[in-house]
Amino acid sequence: MDKSETQKILDTELLQFHAMSYEDLYQQIGSPHVVHRMGANSVLYTIEVEVFLDNPRVLGGQLRVLASIDDGGFLSALSPLSSDLIIDADGS
Repeated sequence: MDKSETQKILDTELLQFHAMSYEDLYQQIGSPHVVHRMGANSVLYTIEVEVFLDNPRVLGGQLRVLASIDDGGFLSALSPLSSDLIIDADGS
């Protein structure tokens, strides 16, 4: 798996979630988002994004958006590249 390419694809996918409002992200809790993106040399990547409360005991607290990507290979499926972001209720 080309880590440079996969990081760029993953960052692009996370940007879409970063642009969403807190309220829209909150509605995504419990509904994993899975997409497939074609990389260079026709490599098909699977990206999974999940939104959850960073601290479940604090309602209205920070949301964590966790994304992972793999190319379906044995090793990358066991240890996918992942990245996350945290969104405060004020959108920051």
